[in-house]
Amino acid sequence: MEFITVAHFNFAHEIVVLKSILEHEQIPHLFQNENLISVDPLASIAYGGIQLKVHPSDTERVKTLIENLNRPDLKII
Repeated sequence: MEFITVAHFNFAHEIVVLKSILEHEQIPHLFQNENLISVDPLASIAYGGIQLKVHPSDTERVKTLIENLNRPDLKII
């Protein structure tokens, strides 16, 4: 299955809530470099951060979830 990158994050703590939501919504996903950045946060820039990858058919749904988490009154990620 071919996944595409829909978002980048600099630190592991930024993905905790989103990861929980994606799992609850049963959206197949992959946070590439998650473990590496968790162990060495300073490596984030060198490796392009943590990349959220999803199936192309879920792209719009995931982008909407991320936008809803970035409301001015609720700054999660």
